Amino acid sequence: NVASVNLKYKIAENLNLNLKTFGIVAERNSVGFTKANEIKDVIDSKTNVYANRQVDREFFKNIGAEARVTYTYNTNRFKNILATGVRAYKGNANRNQLGVGTKNSDFDLSIAGTSFGRELGFETENISAFAENILYLGSKLKVVPGVRYEYIKNSIEGYINTSASGAIKSENRARNIFLYGVGTEYAISKNTNFYGNYSLAFRPVTYSEITPSATTEIVDPNLKDAQGYNTDIGYKGQIKNFLNFDMSAFFLSYQNRIGSVLQNGFLTKTNIGSSVSKGLESFVEFNPVKCFTSNYTYGTVSIFASNSIIDAKYVSWNNPAIANDPAKSIANKRVENAPTFIHRFGLSYYLKGLSATYQISYVSDVFTDASNTENPNAIATVGKLNGYKIMDFSLSYNFSKRYSIKGSVNNISNEKYATRRAGGYPGPGILPGNGRTFSLSFGVKI
Repeated sequence: NVASVNLKYKIAENLNLNLKTFGIVAERNSVGFTKANEIKDVIDSKTNVYANRQVDREFFKNIGAEARVTYTYNTNRFKNILATGVRAYKGNANRNQLGVGTKNSDFDLSIAGTSFGRELGFETENISAFAENILYLGSKLKVVPGVRYEYIKNSIEGYINTSASGAIKSENRARNIFLYGVGTEYAISKNTNFYGNYSLAFRPVTYSEITPSATTEIVDPNLKDAQGYNTDIGYKGQIKNFLNFDMSAFFLSYQNRIGSVLQNGFLTKTNIGSSVSKGLESFVEFNPVKCFTSNYTYGTVSIFASNSIIDAKYVSWNNPAIANDPAKSIANKRVENAPTFIHRFGLSYYLKGLSATYQISYVSDVFTDASNTENPNAIATVGKLNGYKIMDFSLSYNFSKRYSIKGSVNNISNEKYATRRAGGYPGPGILPGNGRTFSLSFGVKI
Protein backbone atom coordinates (compact mmCIF):
# COMPACT_ATOMS: atom_id res chain seq x y z
CA ASN A 1 0.00 0.00 0.00
CA VAL A 2 1.65 3.20 -1.25
CA ALA A 3 0.15 6.65 -0.68
CA SER A 4 1.44 10.11 -1.58
CA VAL A 5 0.24 13.71 -1.62
CA ASN A 6 1.90 16.24 -3.91
CA LEU A 7 1.42 20.01 -3.57
CA LYS A 8 2.66 22.48 -6.20
CA TYR A 9 2.45 26.16 -5.32
CA LYS A 10 3.60 29.12 -7.42
CA ILE A 11 4.64 31.62 -4.77
CA ALA A 12 5.71 34.24 -7.29
CA GLU A 13 6.43 34.49 -10.99
CA ASN A 14 9.98 33.21 -10.47
CA LEU A 15 9.53 31.19 -7.25
CA ASN A 16 7.91 27.73 -7.02
CA LEU A 17 7.35 25.28 -4.16
CA ASN A 18 6.84 21.53 -4.47
CA LEU A 19 5.88 19.62 -1.31
CA LYS A 20 5.54 15.85 -1.38
CA THR A 21 4.61 13.47 1.44
CA PHE A 22 4.57 9.71 1.04
CA GLY A 23 4.15 6.51 3.00
CA ILE A 24 4.28 2.75 2.60
CA VAL A 25 2.64 -0.08 4.50
CA ALA A 26 3.70 -3.37 2.92
CA GLU A 27 4.71 -6.94 3.50
CA ARG A 28 6.67 -9.56 1.56
CA ASN A 29 6.24 -13.27 2.16
CA SER A 30 7.71 -16.43 0.68
CA VAL A 31 7.31 -20.17 1.13
CA GLY A 32 9.85 -22.50 -0.43
CA PHE A 33 12.38 -25.28 -0.30
CA THR A 34 15.75 -23.52 0.01
CA LYS A 35 18.25 -26.24 0.76
CA ALA A 36 21.55 -26.50 -1.12
CA ASN A 37 21.06 -27.51 -4.75
CA GLU A 38 22.44 -31.03 -4.28
CA ILE A 39 19.53 -31.80 -1.89
CA LYS A 40 16.51 -32.70 -3.99
CA ASP A 41 12.98 -31.66 -3.11
CA VAL A 42 11.33 -35.07 -3.22
CA ILE A 43 8.53 -36.90 -1.44
CA ASP A 44 9.72 -39.05 1.46
CA SER A 45 8.95 -42.68 0.63
CA LYS A 46 8.22 -43.44 4.31
CA THR A 47 5.93 -40.54 5.17
CA ASN A 48 4.63 -39.92 1.63
CA VAL A 49 4.98 -36.12 2.10
CA TYR A 50 7.50 -33.45 1.22
CA ALA A 51 10.04 -31.95 3.65
CA ASN A 52 9.00 -28.91 5.70
CA ARG A 53 8.85 -25.70 3.71
CA GLN A 54 10.75 -22.59 4.85
CA VAL A 55 8.59 -19.53 5.66
CA ASP A 56 9.96 -15.97 5.49
CA ARG A 57 7.90 -12.88 6.31
CA GLU A 58 8.82 -9.19 6.19
CA PHE A 59 6.80 -6.11 7.18
CA PHE A 60 7.53 -2.49 6.22
CA LYS A 61 6.24 0.90 7.40
CA ASN A 62 7.80 4.04 5.95
CA ILE A 63 6.87 7.72 5.96
CA GLY A 64 8.63 10.75 4.53
CA ALA A 65 8.29 14.30 3.25
CA GLU A 66 10.28 16.41 0.82
CA ALA A 67 10.10 20.15 0.13
CA ARG A 68 11.74 21.60 -2.97
CA VAL A 69 12.00 25.27 -3.95
CA THR A 70 13.11 26.55 -7.36
CA TYR A 71 14.08 30.18 -7.95
CA THR A 72 14.63 31.64 -11.41
CA TYR A 73 16.78 34.73 -11.84
CA ASN A 74 18.62 36.54 -14.63
CA THR A 75 22.30 37.48 -14.94
CA ASN A 76 23.78 39.01 -18.06
CA ARG A 77 20.58 38.37 -20.01
CA PHE A 78 20.65 34.64 -19.16
CA LYS A 79 18.04 32.82 -17.08
CA ASN A 80 19.57 30.79 -14.23
CA ILE A 81 17.79 28.38 -11.90
CA LEU A 82 18.53 27.71 -8.22
CA ALA A 83 16.99 24.59 -6.69
CA THR A 84 17.10 23.82 -2.96
CA GLY A 85 15.28 21.34 -0.78
CA VAL A 86 15.08 19.31 2.40
CA ARG A 87 13.93 15.76 3.03
CA ALA A 88 12.90 13.84 6.16
CA TYR A 89 12.25 10.11 6.27
CA LYS A 90 11.66 7.35 8.81
CA GLY A 91 11.35 3.68 7.98
CA ASN A 92 10.78 0.48 9.93
CA ALA A 93 11.32 -3.07 8.70
CA ASN A 94 10.69 -6.31 10.59
CA ARG A 95 12.29 -9.39 9.08
CA ASN A 96 11.15 -12.86 10.20
CA GLN A 97 12.97 -15.70 8.48
CA LEU A 98 13.75 -19.41 8.67
CA GLY A 99 10.33 -20.37 9.97
CA VAL A 100 9.58 -24.11 9.90
CA GLY A 101 6.54 -24.34 7.67
CA THR A 102 4.18 -27.15 6.72
CA LYS A 103 4.91 -30.05 4.39
CA ASN A 104 2.14 -29.06 2.02
CA SER A 105 2.54 -27.67 -1.49
CA ASP A 106 0.27 -24.60 -1.12
CA PHE A 107 1.17 -21.06 -0.01
CA ASP A 108 0.77 -21.67 3.72
CA LEU A 109 2.43 -19.04 5.97
CA SER A 110 1.83 -20.90 9.22
CA ILE A 111 4.89 -22.12 11.13
CA ALA A 112 5.63 -24.72 13.78
CA GLY A 113 5.80 -23.02 17.17
CA THR A 114 5.57 -19.29 17.83
CA SER A 115 8.94 -17.98 16.66
CA PHE A 116 11.11 -17.88 13.56
CA GLY A 117 14.72 -18.97 13.31
CA ARG A 118 15.70 -15.34 12.67
CA GLU A 119 13.84 -12.21 13.79
CA LEU A 120 15.26 -8.74 13.19
CA GLY A 121 13.96 -5.21 13.58
CA PHE A 122 15.48 -2.32 11.58
CA GLU A 123 14.87 1.41 11.76
CA THR A 124 16.24 4.20 9.56
CA GLU A 125 16.05 7.97 10.10
CA ASN A 126 17.23 10.30 7.36
CA ILE A 127 17.40 14.09 7.10
CA SER A 128 18.99 15.66 4.05
CA ALA A 129 19.37 19.05 2.39
CA PHE A 130 20.62 19.97 -1.05
CA ALA A 131 21.22 22.93 -3.35
CA GLU A 132 22.17 23.11 -7.01
CA ASN A 133 22.41 26.00 -9.44
CA ILE A 134 22.14 26.05 -13.22
CA LEU A 135 24.45 28.90 -14.26
CA TYR A 136 24.80 30.16 -17.84
CA LEU A 137 28.26 31.66 -18.38
CA GLY A 138 27.52 32.99 -21.82
CA SER A 139 25.29 31.74 -24.59
CA LYS A 140 27.09 28.39 -24.99
CA LEU A 141 28.52 27.38 -21.61
CA LYS A 142 26.37 26.02 -18.76
CA VAL A 143 27.75 25.00 -15.33
CA VAL A 144 25.72 23.15 -12.68
CA PRO A 145 27.39 22.94 -9.22
CA GLY A 146 25.61 21.08 -6.43
CA VAL A 147 26.04 20.16 -2.76
CA ARG A 148 24.17 17.74 -0.49
CA TYR A 149 24.20 17.00 3.24
CA GLU A 150 22.92 13.70 4.63
CA TYR A 151 22.21 12.62 8.19
CA ILE A 152 21.52 8.89 8.42
CA LYS A 153 20.80 6.95 11.60
CA ASN A 154 20.27 3.19 11.58
CA SER A 155 19.34 0.85 14.42
CA ILE A 156 19.00 -2.92 14.68
CA GLU A 157 17.75 -5.41 17.25
CA GLY A 158 16.65 -9.03 17.38
CA TYR A 159 18.26 -12.42 17.10
CA ILE A 160 19.91 -14.39 14.33
CA ASN A 161 20.58 -18.09 14.16
CA THR A 162 24.15 -17.72 12.88
CA SER A 163 25.52 -16.25 16.14
CA ALA A 164 26.58 -18.43 19.08
CA SER A 165 23.84 -17.24 21.45
CA GLY A 166 21.26 -16.36 18.83
CA ALA A 167 20.83 -12.80 20.12
CA ILE A 168 22.61 -9.87 18.50
CA LYS A 169 23.70 -6.66 20.16
CA SER A 170 21.13 -3.89 19.83
CA GLU A 171 22.95 -0.93 18.41
CA ASN A 172 22.62 2.15 16.24
CA ARG A 173 24.94 4.02 13.94
CA ALA A 174 24.72 7.68 12.88
CA ARG A 175 26.45 9.24 9.89
CA ASN A 176 26.95 12.82 8.72
CA ILE A 177 27.85 12.97 5.06
CA PHE A 178 28.72 15.92 2.82
CA LEU A 179 28.75 15.42 -0.95
CA TYR A 180 29.36 17.72 -3.89
CA GLY A 181 29.58 17.63 -7.65
CA VAL A 182 29.63 19.77 -10.77
CA GLY A 183 28.38 19.32 -14.31
CA THR A 184 29.23 21.33 -17.42
CA GLU A 185 27.81 21.59 -20.91
CA TYR A 186 29.16 23.50 -23.91
CA ALA A 187 27.02 23.98 -27.00
CA ILE A 188 28.85 23.32 -30.26
CA SER A 189 25.72 24.07 -32.26
CA LYS A 190 22.03 24.42 -31.59
CA ASN A 191 21.54 20.66 -31.21
CA THR A 192 24.98 19.28 -30.26
CA ASN A 193 27.15 19.81 -27.18
CA PHE A 194 30.10 18.61 -25.14
CA TYR A 195 29.47 17.69 -21.50
CA GLY A 196 31.41 16.68 -18.42
CA ASN A 197 30.54 15.72 -14.85
CA TYR A 198 32.28 15.04 -11.56
CA SER A 199 30.65 13.92 -8.31
CA LEU A 200 31.53 12.39 -4.97
CA ALA A 201 29.68 9.23 -4.02
CA PHE A 202 28.83 7.51 -0.76
CA ARG A 203 27.28 4.11 -0.15
CA PRO A 204 26.44 3.02 3.41
CA VAL A 205 26.46 -0.59 4.53
CA THR A 206 22.95 -1.96 3.98
CA TYR A 207 20.92 -4.30 6.17
CA SER A 208 21.07 -7.03 3.56
CA GLU A 209 24.86 -6.91 3.65
CA ILE A 210 25.18 -7.33 7.42
CA THR A 211 22.62 -10.14 7.44
CA PRO A 212 23.73 -13.46 5.93
CA SER A 213 21.48 -14.41 3.02
CA ALA A 214 21.95 -18.10 3.79
CA THR A 215 23.78 -20.50 6.07
CA THR A 216 26.38 -20.82 3.32
CA GLU A 217 27.50 -17.19 3.72
CA ILE A 218 29.74 -15.49 6.31
CA VAL A 219 29.57 -11.72 6.99
CA ASP A 220 32.46 -9.65 8.32
CA PRO A 221 31.13 -7.93 11.51
CA ASN A 222 33.37 -4.89 10.84
CA LEU A 223 32.02 -3.85 7.46
CA LYS A 224 32.81 -0.20 6.56
CA ASP A 225 30.87 2.17 4.33
CA ALA A 226 31.98 2.52 0.73
CA GLN A 227 32.85 5.80 -0.98
CA GLY A 228 34.42 7.14 -4.14
CA TYR A 229 33.91 9.48 -7.06
CA ASN A 230 32.73 9.39 -10.66
CA THR A 231 33.64 11.49 -13.68
CA ASP A 232 32.66 11.39 -17.33
CA ILE A 233 33.03 13.45 -20.51
CA GLY A 234 31.06 13.13 -23.70
CA TYR A 235 29.61 14.53 -26.90
CA LYS A 236 25.92 14.22 -27.73
CA GLY A 237 23.29 15.74 -29.92
CA GLN A 238 20.98 15.49 -32.90
CA ILE A 239 21.62 16.17 -36.58
CA LYS A 240 18.42 17.33 -38.24
CA ASN A 241 15.74 14.68 -37.79
CA PHE A 242 17.67 11.57 -38.88
CA LEU A 243 20.59 11.11 -36.46
CA ASN A 244 20.81 10.98 -32.64
CA PHE A 245 24.08 10.18 -30.86
CA ASP A 246 25.76 10.17 -27.45
CA MET A 247 29.41 9.15 -26.98
CA SER A 248 31.21 9.31 -23.65
CA ALA A 249 34.15 8.11 -21.58
CA PHE A 250 33.89 7.47 -17.84
CA PHE A 251 36.09 6.79 -14.81
CA LEU A 252 34.76 5.44 -11.50
CA SER A 253 36.82 5.08 -8.32
CA TYR A 254 35.12 2.77 -5.78
CA GLN A 255 36.83 2.56 -2.36
CA ASN A 256 36.09 0.19 0.54
CA ARG A 257 34.06 -1.87 -1.88
CA ILE A 258 31.83 -4.52 -0.32
CA GLY A 259 31.98 -7.90 -2.02
CA SER A 260 32.32 -11.63 -1.58
CA VAL A 261 35.41 -13.82 -1.70
CA LEU A 262 35.75 -17.56 -1.28
CA GLN A 263 37.69 -18.30 1.92
CA ASN A 264 38.12 -21.75 3.47
CA GLY A 265 35.33 -23.10 1.31
CA PHE A 266 32.76 -20.44 2.35
CA LEU A 267 31.61 -17.27 0.61
CA THR A 268 32.65 -14.35 2.86
CA LYS A 269 31.21 -10.84 2.54
CA THR A 270 33.68 -8.10 3.55
CA ASN A 271 35.38 -4.86 2.46
CA ILE A 272 37.49 -6.43 -0.22
CA GLY A 273 39.39 -3.35 -1.39
CA SER A 274 39.21 -0.59 -3.99
CA SER A 275 38.33 -0.86 -7.65
CA VAL A 276 38.55 1.33 -10.72
CA SER A 277 36.08 1.08 -13.60
CA LYS A 278 36.75 2.96 -16.81
CA GLY A 279 35.47 2.66 -20.30
CA LEU A 280 33.61 3.99 -23.31
CA GLU A 281 29.89 4.15 -23.99
CA SER A 282 28.07 5.12 -27.17
CA PHE A 283 24.57 5.30 -28.61
CA VAL A 284 23.76 6.03 -32.26
CA GLU A 285 20.34 6.03 -33.95
CA PHE A 286 20.12 6.63 -37.70
CA ASN A 287 17.01 6.95 -39.87
CA PRO A 288 18.03 6.48 -43.54
CA VAL A 289 14.54 7.26 -44.88
CA LYS A 290 14.45 10.70 -43.24
CA CYS A 291 18.05 11.29 -44.30
CA PHE A 292 17.46 10.85 -48.05
CA THR A 293 13.78 11.63 -48.58
CA SER A 294 10.75 13.33 -47.09
CA ASN A 295 8.34 10.78 -48.54
CA TYR A 296 7.14 8.50 -45.71
CA THR A 297 4.44 6.69 -47.69
CA TYR A 298 5.94 3.30 -46.88
CA GLY A 299 6.99 4.25 -43.38
CA THR A 300 10.41 4.93 -41.88
CA VAL A 301 13.21 2.72 -40.60
CA SER A 302 15.48 3.49 -37.63
CA ILE A 303 18.77 1.63 -37.06
CA PHE A 304 20.32 1.89 -33.60
CA ALA A 305 23.40 0.63 -31.77
CA SER A 306 24.38 0.88 -28.11
CA ASN A 307 27.89 -0.17 -27.09
CA SER A 308 29.79 -0.28 -23.79
CA ILE A 309 33.41 -1.27 -23.35
CA ILE A 310 34.29 -1.62 -19.66
CA ASP A 311 37.56 -2.24 -17.84
CA ALA A 312 36.62 -2.87 -14.19
CA LYS A 313 39.43 -4.15 -11.96
CA TYR A 314 40.53 -4.13 -8.34
CA VAL A 315 43.53 -1.90 -7.64
CA SER A 316 44.06 -2.73 -3.97
CA TRP A 317 43.25 -5.56 -1.54
CA ASN A 318 42.41 -4.82 2.08
CA ASN A 319 44.20 -7.78 3.65
CA PRO A 320 47.96 -6.95 3.75
CA ALA A 321 48.81 -10.46 4.98
CA ILE A 322 48.01 -11.96 1.59
CA ALA A 323 48.28 -8.88 -0.65
CA ASN A 324 51.45 -10.25 -2.26
CA ASP A 325 50.13 -13.78 -2.66
CA PRO A 326 48.86 -14.02 -6.26
CA ALA A 327 46.83 -17.10 -5.34
CA LYS A 328 44.80 -15.15 -2.78
CA SER A 329 45.08 -11.44 -3.56
CA ILE A 330 42.41 -9.88 -5.76
CA ALA A 331 44.55 -6.96 -6.95
CA ASN A 332 44.34 -6.60 -10.77
CA LYS A 333 41.44 -9.06 -10.91
CA ARG A 334 38.14 -8.24 -12.59
CA VAL A 335 35.25 -6.80 -10.60
CA GLU A 336 32.53 -9.39 -10.11
CA ASN A 337 29.41 -9.24 -12.31
CA ALA A 338 31.05 -6.61 -14.56
CA PRO A 339 31.12 -7.69 -18.23
CA THR A 340 33.90 -6.41 -20.48
CA PHE A 341 31.41 -5.38 -23.15
CA ILE A 342 27.69 -4.91 -23.66
CA HIS A 343 26.49 -4.48 -27.26
CA ARG A 344 22.93 -3.93 -28.45
CA PHE A 345 21.93 -3.53 -32.09
CA GLY A 346 18.46 -3.13 -33.49
CA LEU A 347 16.09 -1.95 -36.16
CA SER A 348 12.70 -0.26 -35.80
CA TYR A 349 9.99 0.25 -38.41
CA TYR A 350 7.21 2.87 -38.16
CA LEU A 351 4.13 3.30 -40.37
CA LYS A 352 1.28 5.42 -39.07
CA GLY A 353 0.00 3.54 -36.00
CA LEU A 354 2.25 0.52 -36.54
CA SER A 355 5.68 0.10 -34.98
CA ALA A 356 7.97 -2.93 -34.80
CA THR A 357 11.43 -3.37 -33.22
CA TYR A 358 13.98 -6.15 -33.48
CA GLN A 359 16.98 -6.10 -31.09
CA ILE A 360 19.98 -8.35 -30.57
CA SER A 361 22.11 -8.08 -27.41
CA TYR A 362 25.58 -9.40 -26.67
CA VAL A 363 26.91 -9.54 -23.09
CA SER A 364 30.39 -10.91 -22.34
CA ASP A 365 31.33 -13.34 -19.57
CA VAL A 366 31.56 -12.33 -15.90
CA PHE A 367 33.10 -13.61 -12.70
CA THR A 368 30.72 -13.88 -9.75
CA ASP A 369 33.24 -13.35 -6.94
CA ALA A 370 36.18 -11.02 -6.37
CA SER A 371 38.68 -13.89 -6.43
CA ASN A 372 37.72 -14.58 -10.08
CA THR A 373 37.00 -18.25 -9.42
CA GLU A 374 36.83 -20.05 -12.77
CA ASN A 375 35.08 -23.32 -11.88
CA PRO A 376 31.92 -23.46 -9.74
CA ASN A 377 32.08 -24.83 -6.21
CA ALA A 378 29.86 -27.66 -4.96
CA ILE A 379 26.87 -25.43 -4.21
CA ALA A 380 27.40 -23.23 -7.32
CA THR A 381 27.61 -19.93 -5.41
CA VAL A 382 30.81 -18.90 -7.25
CA GLY A 383 32.22 -19.57 -10.69
CA LYS A 384 32.53 -17.89 -14.06
CA LEU A 385 29.38 -17.29 -16.13
CA ASN A 386 29.67 -17.44 -19.91
CA GLY A 387 28.62 -14.59 -22.17
CA TYR A 388 25.35 -14.79 -24.05
CA LYS A 389 23.37 -13.47 -27.00
CA ILE A 390 19.67 -12.56 -26.79
CA MET A 391 17.23 -11.60 -29.57
CA ASP A 392 13.94 -9.79 -28.89
CA PHE A 393 11.04 -8.60 -31.06
CA SER A 394 8.11 -6.32 -30.24
CA LEU A 395 5.14 -5.07 -32.25
CA SER A 396 2.44 -2.49 -31.49
CA TYR A 397 -0.49 -1.07 -33.41
CA ASN A 398 -2.69 1.89 -32.45
CA PHE A 399 -5.97 2.33 -34.27
CA SER A 400 -9.11 4.48 -34.04
CA LYS A 401 -7.20 6.75 -31.61
CA ARG A 402 -8.60 4.71 -28.73
CA TYR A 403 -7.40 1.15 -29.16
CA SER A 404 -4.01 -0.50 -29.17
CA ILE A 405 -2.55 -3.97 -29.48
CA LYS A 406 0.95 -4.85 -28.29
CA GLY A 407 2.88 -8.09 -28.52
CA SER A 408 6.44 -9.24 -27.94
CA VAL A 409 8.70 -12.27 -28.08
CA ASN A 410 11.75 -12.16 -25.82
CA ASN A 411 14.74 -14.49 -26.20
CA ILE A 412 13.57 -15.65 -29.62
CA SER A 413 16.25 -18.34 -29.95
CA ASN A 414 15.49 -19.68 -26.44
CA GLU A 415 19.10 -19.07 -25.38
CA LYS A 416 20.11 -20.84 -22.17
CA TYR A 417 22.14 -18.40 -20.07
CA ALA A 418 22.67 -17.08 -16.57
CA THR A 419 23.13 -13.55 -15.24
CA ARG A 420 24.27 -14.14 -11.65
CA ARG A 421 24.56 -16.54 -8.73
CA ALA A 422 22.92 -16.38 -5.29
CA GLY A 423 24.02 -17.54 -1.87
CA GLY A 424 20.46 -17.58 -0.52
CA TYR A 425 16.88 -17.61 -1.78
CA PRO A 426 16.09 -18.46 -4.55
CA GLY A 427 19.48 -20.19 -4.49
CA PRO A 428 21.98 -21.14 -3.44
CA GLY A 429 23.25 -21.66 -6.94
CA ILE A 430 23.12 -20.33 -10.45
CA LEU A 431 20.14 -18.15 -11.46
CA PRO A 432 19.23 -18.82 -15.09
CA GLY A 433 17.78 -16.16 -17.36
CA ASN A 434 14.30 -16.46 -18.77
CA GLY A 435 13.75 -18.71 -21.75
CA ARG A 436 11.59 -17.76 -24.72
CA THR A 437 8.60 -15.72 -23.50
CA PHE A 438 5.56 -14.25 -25.23
CA SER A 439 3.26 -11.41 -24.28
CA LEU A 440 0.13 -9.92 -25.80
CA SER A 441 -1.96 -7.01 -24.55
CA PHE A 442 -4.98 -5.01 -25.68
CA GLY A 443 -5.55 -1.41 -24.56
CA VAL A 444 -8.52 0.97 -24.60
CA LYS A 445 -8.37 4.72 -23.87
CA ILE A 446 -11.61 5.98 -22.32
